[in-house]
Amino acid sequence: MSTPSPVRIAAVLSTEHRGRLMSHAREVNFPEGARVFDEGARAESFWIVRSGTMTLEVPMPSRRPTPIESLGPGELVGWSWLFPPYVWQLSAEAMTPVRAYEFDATTVRVLMDADPAFGSAIGHWVGRVLALRLQQTRTRLIDLYAPHAIAG
Repeated sequence: MSTPSPVRIAAVLSTEHRGRLMSHAREVNFPEGARVFDEGARAESFWIVRSGTMTLEVPMPSRRPTPIESLGPGELVGWSWLFPPYVWQLSAEAMTPVRAYEFDATTVRVLMDADPAFGSAIGHWVGRVLALRLQQTRTRLIDLYAPHAIAG
């Protein structure tokens, strides 16, 4: 099974829509080891990685969180901000020092509602990212638990 390509913003959004989104960006930095968000917390922001690596994790009962995917430059960090009840479904940690663009989720949702073409473009981008993340999560969990199911 081949590894799917990351869904980078430059490959998905038109120059116009990317420019419109980026006009609302704020530059932020996360030190190595910083918790960016935790499952169950309010999803009020999202990020596009400029440099460094963030890891998405699934919290596991009575175990350390399970890493699902590493995200690098140009990749979206966070999709839960787009879907009510706006609560994180995964957790994220900076694995290296990370520079990122941060976006206020409420502002972007208002922009999406005001301009259907922009809203559709952002929705399709986030949808592609979400589909990839679900596939990555499934693959990672099969890697972790399938050997135990066969042995047991």
